[in-house]
Amino acid sequence: MSAVRLPTIAAIATAPGRGGIGVIRLSGQDLLPMARALSGGKAPKPRVAVFTDFPDADGQPLDNGLLLFFPAPHSFTGEDVIELQGHGGPVVMQRLLRHCLSLGARLAEPGEFTRRAFLNHKLDLAQAESVADLIDAASETAAASALKSLKGEFSQRIHALVDQLIHLRMLTEATLDFPEEEDVDYLAAADAQGQLRGIQATLDGVLASARQGALLREGMHVVLVGQPNVGKSSLMNALAGDDIAIVTDIAGTTRDTVREQILIDGIPLHLIDTAGLRDTDDVVEQHGIARTWAAVERADLALVLLDDRAGLTDADAEILARLPARLPRLVVRNKIDLSGQAAGEGEHDGERVLRLSARSGDGVDALRRALLAQIGWQGAGDGVFLARERHLDALRRARAFLDAAELDYAHSELFADHLRMAQLALSDITGEFSADDLLGEIFGRFCIGK
Repeated sequence: MSAVRLPTIAAIATAPGRGGIGVIRLSGQDLLPMARALSGGKAPKPRVAVFTDFPDADGQPLDNGLLLFFPAPHSFTGEDVIELQGHGGPVVMQRLLRHCLSLGARLAEPGEFTRRAFLNHKLDLAQAESVADLIDAASETAAASALKSLKGEFSQRIHALVDQLIHLRMLTEATLDFPEEEDVDYLAAADAQGQLRGIQATLDGVLASARQGALLREGMHVVLVGQPNVGKSSLMNALAGDDIAIVTDIAGTTRDTVREQILIDGIPLHLIDTAGLRDTDDVVEQHGIARTWAAVERADLALVLLDDRAGLTDADAEILARLPARLPRLVVRNKIDLSGQAAGEGEHDGERVLRLSARSGDGVDALRRALLAQIGWQGAGDGVFLARERHLDALRRARAFLDAAELDYAHSELFADHLRMAQLALSDITGEFSADDLLGEIFGRFCIGK
C-alpha cells in the first residue's frame, strides 16, 4: 500500500448520457463506514453484491441498485473500493455522486483510479497505459493487442530483458571488484559478449513487435496531393467506402483539407484530402493550397495522384520535386476507366506507380495492400502488443546503449555503465524509474472514473 494516506476519490465510471445502468466508483482507505452510510446502515460482505436503497443524509432514497465493497488490497486500486450500480440517468448519477462527495470523498481526476493501482503495485506503467488503449481501441485487432499488454505480455518481455541485463551487470561488476586477478578473464569465461549479443537479438525482437503495436495504436497520416481534378476526392471516397468529399468535374472543388479515418486490416489510416495544387488568383483557393502544403509537412505518407490519360506532366514533376525528402510517397495513376489501361503496379523513373480507377474501384484493393506494405505492417501475429511512441523511444535508447557496450567491451567500467543505462531505459517502460511529471502526463489523458 502507498505510505501516504490519500483522500477518498469518487467519480461516475460509466459514459455520459442515458443508460440502463450507471456506475459510481469510490476508492480510499477504511471505506466500510461509508459503505454502510450509502446502503442505509447495511454491512456489506466483501465482493458480494447487495441490492439496496441509496439514501441521502435524511434517509430518503436517491436511487436503488447494487452496492459492492472490495476491501484492500483485493481491488483494482489496491485500496478499499465501493461500486454503486444504479439507474443510468444523468440526473440520478449526479445526485448520487454529490451525496458521495458530501460523505467526505472528492471528485477523482482523470486516470486517478488507474494511477492509484500503479502506485499500489497492482499494475506496472505499461499495463496502466494499456487500460486507456483498450478503451480507445479503434479496431478489434487493436483491442486484442491492448488486452495482451494489460495482461502483462509486454511487461513480461521487458522484465526478461532486464533480468538478462542484471545478470550480465553482476558478472561485469564482479570483475571490477577483483582487479588484482588480472590473469583470469571472467567476462570471456562467461561468454559475456555472447550474452550481450543474445540480449541485443531479444531486444530487436521486442522492438519489432512494438513497432507493429505502435502502428495499431497510432496508425498513419496519409495525405492525397495532386493537381486539380485528378480524382483525389473520388479516391478518398473509394477508400472510405462513403461519400466523404464532394466530387465534381469542376477543377478546384476541394478548397480545404477533408479528413477521415478508415481501417485497413485493423490499422487506422487518417486520410487527408487536399486542395488541388496549381497557380491561381482565387484567394480562397490559395488558402486551401497553403493548407495542403502544411498537411504534407505533418503527414507520414503522400499519395500523389496523376491523371493516367496525361501521364507525368511538368506540373506533376514539380509537385513531386517539392515534397519533403523524408516523406515516403506512392504515385497513383487514376482514371484508367478513361485511359483504357489495366489496373496494376509498376515502376517509372524509380517511383513505385499504381494504376487504378477510383470511380469503378478497379485497383483500389491493391492500393490498400500497398498502403499497408508501405508503412511496414506485417499482420497482427501472436506477439504483437499495443505500444506507444515513448515505448519505442525507450527501446531505441536501450539498443543504442547496448551498441555502445559492445564497442567498449574492453573497458570494463564503460561496459558496465552502458549496461546500467540500458537497464534504466527499459525500466522507463514499466515505470520503475518514472518521474512524477511523466506520470502526470500519462494519467492526465485518461477519462474520469478510470
